[in-house]
Amino acid sequence: MAPRPLDHAPAEINFVILVLHHPPYTLSSPTITGNGHGVRVQEAKLAQWLETRQQGTRARFVVFAGHVHNYERHEHGGVVYFVTGGAHPYPVARDAGDPLFEEKVNYDYLLVEVEGAKMIVTMNRFDMKDGKTTWAQPDKVEIEVPGAPGKEK
Repeated sequence: MAPRPLDHAPAEINFVILVLHHPPYTLSSPTITGNGHGVRVQEAKLAQWLETRQQGTRARFVVFAGHVHNYERHEHGGVVYFVTGGAHPYPVARDAGDPLFEEKVNYDYLLVEVEGAKMIVTMNRFDMKDGKTTWAQPDKVEIEVPGAPGKEK
């Protein structure tokens, strides 16, 4: 199951980005009203492998996925996981404990900026208020590579 190219990645690589359709982590589930989506076995196994591998790798692993019709961000075992499925005409119900819980339609995109050993991911959400277009940035995270050259201060 292990992707062989990662075994030979040059040491100077700062980020390994994986793009998937189904997310390895989500707060959604098939039991939620509105046809939620759960985590499939194969993505859960991939997450376990990535998290184990992350412990011995300088580069940061960052995973982007869709499928779930909302935005989510998780971090497990040093791996950062994003779900960006906010282009669907209706949101799938979420647990009220979700820090980004909303019941309105969620159209969003992620802006990913990388400079050296730092990645900044900003969630940009489109809203219509009183017939006017507005943009919000309800989530932004900086991901840094520990021990990268130039990080010493």
